[in-house]
Amino acid sequence: MLTQQITDDMKAAMKAKDSLALGAIRMLRSAIKDKEIELGRAAEDTDVIAVISKLIKQRKDSATQYVDANRPELAEKENAEIKVLEVYMPEQMSDAEIQAMVEAAIAEAGASSMKDMGNVMGIVRPKAQGNADMGKVSAAVKAALQ
Repeated sequence: MLTQQITDDMKAAMKAKDSLALGAIRMLRSAIKDKEIELGRAAEDTDVIAVISKLIKQRKDSATQYVDANRPELAEKENAEIKVLEVYMPEQMSDAEIQAMVEAAIAEAGASSMKDMGNVMGIVRPKAQGNADMGKVSAAVKAALQ
């Protein structure tokens, strides 16, 4: 189970005195505990992947803001944390796979214009969640519907 791997990796980071990985993994474990409290049950792997996706997105947003604020050292730290978190994510879909999935969803929904974007995203989201950057997926849907 993914939570056990995360715990084992935290122990390994402690032994290796890898403060960056240890901090990122502790933050991840805390977010997983919060999710378990919210759910009222133990987190399953799909729940953990959703938490990791959210944390990666937050780190990417923070890194962008740090670069804009001319603080590259902080952006570097955020990017390093992203690399630690990405280890736990399933393999990401390629751009070609995203495009094929979007085209199939458009055909399934019978979509023809931007008005249908919500329907298409409703079909694509469950398939892509955790396996693809939803920003890329949304951009692919917009491009295909225009």
